[in-house]
Amino acid sequence: GGWLLLQNCHLGLEFLNELMDTITTKESMSEDFRTWITTEAHPEFPINLLQSSIKFTNEPPQGVKAGLKRTYSAVTQDLLGVSKMPQWKPLLYAVAFLHTTVQERRKFGPLGWNIPYEFNQADFAASVQFVQNHLNDVGIKHGVNWSCVRYMLGEVQYGGRVTDDLDKALLNTYTRVWFGEHMFSEKFCFYKGYVIPKGNTVEDYLQYIEQLPVIDTPEVFGLHPNADITYQTNLANETFSTIVSIQPKDSSTRGGETREAVVQRLADEMLEKLPPDYNPHEVKAQLQKMGAFQPINIFLRQEIDRMQLVISRVRTTLTDLKLAIEGTIIMSEELQDALDNIYDARIPKLWFRISWESTTLGFWFTELLERNQQFSSWLQDGRPNQFWMTGFFNPQGFLTAMRQETTRMNLAKGWELDSVVLYSEVTKMMKEDVVGPPPADIGGVYIHGLFLEGAGWDRRNSKLIESAPKVLFTSLPVVHVYA
Repeated sequence: GGWLLLQNCHLGLEFLNELMDTITTKESMSEDFRTWITTEAHPEFPINLLQSSIKFTNEPPQGVKAGLKRTYSAVTQDLLGVSKMPQWKPLLYAVAFLHTTVQERRKFGPLGWNIPYEFNQADFAASVQFVQNHLNDVGIKHGVNWSCVRYMLGEVQYGGRVTDDLDKALLNTYTRVWFGEHMFSEKFCFYKGYVIPKGNTVEDYLQYIEQLPVIDTPEVFGLHPNADITYQTNLANETFSTIVSIQPKDSSTRGGETREAVVQRLADEMLEKLPPDYNPHEVKAQLQKMGAFQPINIFLRQEIDRMQLVISRVRTTLTDLKLAIEGTIIMSEELQDALDNIYDARIPKLWFRISWESTTLGFWFTELLERNQQFSSWLQDGRPNQFWMTGFFNPQGFLTAMRQETTRMNLAKGWELDSVVLYSEVTKMMKEDVVGPPPADIGGVYIHGLFLEGAGWDRRNSKLIESAPKVLFTSLPVVHVYA
């Protein structure tokens, strides 16, 4: 009749089958017996054990109100009265607010933290213990040593997890702005409407937390209001993606046309538009005309090789998929994945592995045609005046080739590749305005297709400005990159 707790079962998957057998074949078992299992999500976890279990997940609370409520629900009256120092209760609340903020910022992805950290209750408990010990040590006469408090919170308790320099700077900014003598003044607030409440009991604090807004603006965490658009968009996409992936995969859909017929029609359309394969002999001949050993032409050769791989993979998959639908060949697991994804307008895994990110299959296929157009016209008509840099597989390699080219042009001046650095200047031209290559005395390349996220661009004064409300991406004019 006891309870059994097995922890971290993703590390002992072989044992779980044995456990399942033991539980299912046991003739008599106490009504009060329970087996608890803790595990990380794992693709090889026995599905029959998973299906016969009751699942519990402990999700972090959403929003400042829910976060503070959860924190203060665990705070006891004894903890609140543990120190006679007047700074204790406001400091406890400020640490709770910091704890909620660092957790909430994770939902904004790379806008919140460059690296997602697992901040948890242990960080909060350790911080509270430190503040308590510090106040006991300094006493009322000396007051709080703020540089010590900021250092311990920003560099040790929470900062101990942080490995990115910019994330560390962010944490230290929070501690600098929120922790100091100014936090006890009447005017202090974390953000408009979010203040440190005054109270003597846990109930007082919970009452104040109860009247906080349920949905917070990103400005509470020091983010631009547009950050919420990204979060909401990602959340909606994830939800729809989940809904689509669990739709029944039967052969026919209402309206007559079967899934297979829809995919077959799409496959025909794509095969019709798919560019022809590159002829290796023609590619070699064209490159020799342009100078096969010039760094930028070596780069073009590498890009064409990768493009050819994508074109041939797409052609093979679509041809095989049509045959499988007709019943000529067996529908393999990979072809089934292609069928499901093409029907849902998503990129088949086979293609995605060797290509680029895109939101839908339609955008992805259009980009395939546009990327291929850039390579084939470069090959046929010679070096273009400007390059669509985001249409390369290896944009970094393109810039390196340009550096090598500039270094070779200036060998007589004693230039060395290691000491040549890149400069970029945003011009006032849009891509339609470019009529020739960059000036010969400066060299370099004109590139287009770059976007700014989270900022706007003032074309008249050539400088960064705040992005307009509800505008996530701003297209940049042509950029002149030289070395």
